[in-house]
Amino acid sequence: MGRLKALKIAVSALVLTALGACSGSFGSPATERPETYSDPNVRSNVETNPNNTIWSILNKSDAETNVLVNRYLWSASLEVLNFLPVQSVDPFTGVIATGYGTPPGGGRAYRATVLIDDPALDARSLNLALQSRGGPVSRATIRAVEDAILSRARELRVADNKF
Repeated sequence: MGRLKALKIAVSALVLTALGACSGSFGSPATERPETYSDPNVRSNVETNPNNTIWSILNKSDAETNVLVNRYLWSASLEVLNFLPVQSVDPFTGVIATGYGTPPGGGRAYRATVLIDDPALDARSLNLALQSRGGPVSRATIRAVEDAILSRARELRVADNKF
């Protein structure tokens, strides 16, 4: 039992010595380190804008969030999906939610949710979710409706620039 106790004390002393060595300074003290580095080729990964941190997002005093919405995509979405009854519209967040409706000449009922989250007239700005009463809709159908909305938005923009 004496050897085991001596071994425990030796291992503890070794661990404490190793930990103590980690806290010491090897080389120049920390006060001699430069605050900034002058190498222009090295980009810093440290965020310096105080309004663009995780804490600024969590501590927002304004509860409302406004997203800039592309007006051509907004109008085109309402025009292309005009056969669906609109349930809610929020132009400040860019969301259009519809109820079930049947397209002209079709026999299947659909409902849609549209999110326009960017002011650019771009396919990435438009997010569309379609659902039928039987469940999810095929990706090809969603793509066709998105293409129709984007085409109509481009037509509206071209018509607007003629004036």
